[in-house]
Amino acid sequence: MSKDIKSDHKHLTLSDRIYIEQALIRGDNFRMIAQALGKDPTTISLEIRRFLEWNDGLYARDGVNDCAHYSSCDVEYLCGLCELPCKNCLSNKCTKLCPSYDPIICEDLKSPPYVCNGCRIQETCQATHYYYRAEEAQKRYKALLSESREGINMTEEQLKELDDFISPLISNGQPLSHIFSVYGDKLPCSRKTIYNYLDMGLFTVKNVDLPRRVRYKLRKKRRGENPVKYAYRNRRTYKDFLSYTEAFPEYEVVEMDTVKGSRDAGKCLMTLLFRKSSFMLIFLLPSCTQASVKAVFDMLYEKLGPIVFRKTFRIILTDNGPEFKDPWSIEKTPDGKRRSRVFYCDPYKSNQKGRLEKNHEFIRYIIPKGRSMHDLTEETVRLMTCHINSVARDGLNGKCPFDLAKLLLSEKVLTHLGLQQVSPDEVILKPALLKK
Repeated sequence: MSKDIKSDHKHLTLSDRIYIEQALIRGDNFRMIAQALGKDPTTISLEIRRFLEWNDGLYARDGVNDCAHYSSCDVEYLCGLCELPCKNCLSNKCTKLCPSYDPIICEDLKSPPYVCNGCRIQETCQATHYYYRAEEAQKRYKALLSESREGINMTEEQLKELDDFISPLISNGQPLSHIFSVYGDKLPCSRKTIYNYLDMGLFTVKNVDLPRRVRYKLRKKRRGENPVKYAYRNRRTYKDFLSYTEAFPEYEVVEMDTVKGSRDAGKCLMTLLFRKSSFMLIFLLPSCTQASVKAVFDMLYEKLGPIVFRKTFRIILTDNGPEFKDPWSIEKTPDGKRRSRVFYCDPYKSNQKGRLEKNHEFIRYIIPKGRSMHDLTEETVRLMTCHINSVARDGLNGKCPFDLAKLLLSEKVLTHLGLQQVSPDEVILKPALLKK
């Protein structure tokens, strides 16, 4: 490309093509046209040669044979009706029947501008004429663009090979973000292409097998802020949280919440997510109560020890659920020593701990909403935790939470809780995981 011409690298529009047609009539060369449109001269050249159209010359229009081989031609009986040499046929059909027909071409058309738009003798020229017409070029461009996007850019064998590779992974509940993070260099197409092939029904799996290929619910109208002041929120509001994290930006923030199965009282899950690594701990609670939450933190404090616990759980951000309304039992050890700080989101502002809320969708892939959790055991919850934290994420630059947790968290957090990373191709995010 010419260094002194800055191209916008966009397709030519109808307005651009109209300008090209008028410029050719004026006699402008390709470089002048390219500078006016901000394109490369080669682009203009290719455009004209690709979409030029031809008109018969004067010979053909006057019923005279305009074949370049006319004088030396000895072809006979092309139509099978007469015995005259075909070049002398009054009907002039040989120009349509003869495979060797070669119309007279003007020598000027073999070099730029390749068309007769600006030719001064085109009205008297006997050779075949070639023209560039803006509207016709635009029609052919649109047709070519549509044809190029039809079908798939892959052979039947290549498609089957791709299907055999990717369908089992999707069947295990693995999202495409995880698949491309782990196997992106092995896949012959982009993530968007995979989505297109799924829409076209070319794979064994369907759109319904993708966990995120659904429509999101309409957002509910936000309620007004609750003016009632609660003692447990004293100096623990979201505003206090922002001030504290601004003063101590090096401290890890842990988001906390619970996930319930059916509406019936009973077992539920408590989740703790480390913001910096998106690593999520999941604990099985016998009931969704303050006593059950306290028992988890007492267990962690005992297993990890005072130093590791205080370093790991310095700041905890949670919502205003009744199971979390006893911050003193979380913040203090049984003998009254401080071990953490608890802060609360504003009422009806779950987006203030949005990373954990979003991460809960992985749990819902395995335990759909409304399904009872009474069959869950600590072992199955630990298995679910390992698989969820082994899923590669776009937000972690293709890494999984385990990769970052090994760098940012104490080794005791993983070893004492019995958590191990799962091989990428063995990750399962389906209810079948808990039936193993």
